Amino acid sequence: MSCCSGEIFAIKSTEVSRSEFLQKEQKILSTLNSPYVVGYKGYDVTTENNKVMINLMMEYMPHGTLTDEIRKQGGRLNEQLIGYYTKQIVQGLDYLHSKGIVHCDIKGHNILLCKTGAKIGDFGCARLVDQAKWNGGTPMYMAPEVARGEEQGFPADIWALGCMIIEMATGGSPWTSVNNPDSLLYHIVFSGQTPEIPKFLSSQARDFLSKCLRRDPKQRCSTKQLLNHPFLEESNLYSKENQESIRSSPTCILDQGIWNSETIDDSTQEISPMNMPVQRVRKLYMQSGKPDWMLDECWITVRFAVMMEL
Repeated sequence: MSCCSGEIFAIKSTEVSRSEFLQKEQKILSTLNSPYVVGYKGYDVTTENNKVMINLMMEYMPHGTLTDEIRKQGGRLNEQLIGYYTKQIVQGLDYLHSKGIVHCDIKGHNILLCKTGAKIGDFGCARLVDQAKWNGGTPMYMAPEVARGEEQGFPADIWALGCMIIEMATGGSPWTSVNNPDSLLYHIVFSGQTPEIPKFLSSQARDFLSKCLRRDPKQRCSTKQLLNHPFLEESNLYSKENQESIRSSPTCILDQGIWNSETIDDSTQEISPMNMPVQRVRKLYMQSGKPDWMLDECWITVRFAVMMEL
C-alpha cells in the first residue's frame, strides 16, 4: 500500500543480481497503458537483509487469476463468460501487437481478474517482435513453430489463446492425449495434430477456436480479425452483472509454479540431444519430481534465448 495515497498495489521483488527478466518486464510494462493490461505503478530499489532488491509495482488485481476463477466455478466456465473474458484478452493482445510486443506466455495463470473483467499480466517472457529470435513460454501452450525453435511472432499468442479457451471450457489440458512430460513437445512438433476442440461448444465458438489453432502460423487469424468474429460480437450482449459476483481470491497473483524458470543462452548453445524438445522437457521433469499435470501451476515458464535490451 502507498503511504501517500493509500492505494493498494502488487509488488514483484528480486535481487538486483538476478533481476534481468524483472528489469525487462519493467521496461515493457512502463510503456503500456490499456484497460486490458495490468497497470504499471513504478519501481524502486531497496536493501533488505543486506541484499539489494528491485521492486516492480503493479495494479492490484483482487480476484486472482483466470485459472483461480475456473476452479471457483467448478472446473469450467459457461460459454457466455468464456466469450466475455476472451474478448477482453483479445483486446489486450490487439493493443500489445499494435505496439510491436509479443507476450509469449498467454495462459490462465497470467490473466488477472478485477471487477471490470480480465487483464493481461506477467511480461517476463514478452519481447519486441523485431528482436532476435526468442523461444519461451509454457510448454502446454506452445505453438508448433515455437516448440520447433523457429519463430515466436504474433501468431504464437493466438495459438496460446486458443489453448486457454479450451482450458476455460474444460478446466483441463488442451492436449488430453498427452499424459507425460517426455512426449509433450515431441507431440506438439511432430504429431501434425491440433488440440481437440470441445464438441459441446457452439458452432461459433468452435469456428473461433479453429481459426486460433491452425498449425501454420500464417493461417491463424490476427487479433483484429478475431475481434470481428461473431463469437466475440455476441459477447457484447453479455453483462457481467448477470454473472454471480466474483469473490475476492486469497491467491497471490505472484504465486509461482513448482518449477523455476529456465534460461539457456542461444549464443553458446550447440546441437546436441539435450537441445531436442523431448530432452528439454525430460531434464526439467527429472530435476523437479512428478507433478500433477492437470494443474496450471505445474507448467513452468521456459526461457531460452540471448537477453536483449529494449
